[in-house]
Amino acid sequence: MGSVVRHLLSPHTRDLGGFTVRRLLPAASCRAVGPFIFFDHMGPAVFAPGEGVDVRPHPHIGLATVTYLFEGALMHRDSLGTVQEILPGDVNWMTAGRGIVHSERTPAAHRESGSQANGLQFWVALPREHEQCDPAFQHCPADSLPRLDGRGNTLLLIAGEAFGLRSPVQALSPLFYADLQVQAGASFMLPVEHEERAIYPVAGVVRIGGEVLPPDRLAVLQPGLPVCIEADADARLMLLGGAPLDAPRHMWWNLVSSDPALIEQARRDWAEGRFPDVPGETDRIPLPAR
Repeated sequence: MGSVVRHLLSPHTRDLGGFTVRRLLPAASCRAVGPFIFFDHMGPAVFAPGEGVDVRPHPHIGLATVTYLFEGALMHRDSLGTVQEILPGDVNWMTAGRGIVHSERTPAAHRESGSQANGLQFWVALPREHEQCDPAFQHCPADSLPRLDGRGNTLLLIAGEAFGLRSPVQALSPLFYADLQVQAGASFMLPVEHEERAIYPVAGVVRIGGEVLPPDRLAVLQPGLPVCIEADADARLMLLGGAPLDAPRHMWWNLVSSDPALIEQARRDWAEGRFPDVPGETDRIPLPAR
């Protein structure tokens, strides 16, 4: 890979019970890109009638989860009482703060005839000053996202600020997260707008800095260099990044904090039933062994 790429990350594949995810962050050579500390590509998966995604209630602290689908649907429920279906192109942004519990399942209507699942989930580390904020949830439908049309390319800004656009998603960190589609023969210039940046191809093959970016790889870019993205065939990519983390983050299971003592407290709280319940749910994921 050319000099515009600092790290080229390969996914670790995990089975989450009936469907596969490709995990690209954290990696040994790169723990984060801006405030993005966790990156899963779920699917593509096809479920038979009666089956689907069933992620039981589990806790989070110190982060925001960001869910964005290409295919299928998920029903989000959380301990704030939120019940929200997410469809392709929508954004679910859940701020855990001092603690939240949520579940994600294939909606009942989609189970009847069989369904698909294909999408991305990120975790964004909250700034230290907001790690213990009140939990919150925001849903932004696809048609609310700002759009930029160029010569042979279309960009939707999912979160943050970039390219002269601002997303309605209420992120607490300086960041950007965008969905870019580039037509065959077209190009897109990724400017030096945020210190840390990465590119992930969802479909198609592109060249960055004149070199081919293989599929299912996360290209973490060198800082300070504008990057030209060129498509020989129609392609779809995710662009993300932001300011570097304000301090190292500790991660264990679904818990994130700059202070390991807060993770230990959250472990005990989950084991001893002190997190709030998710209305409508009767089961939960037990605390795993260390």
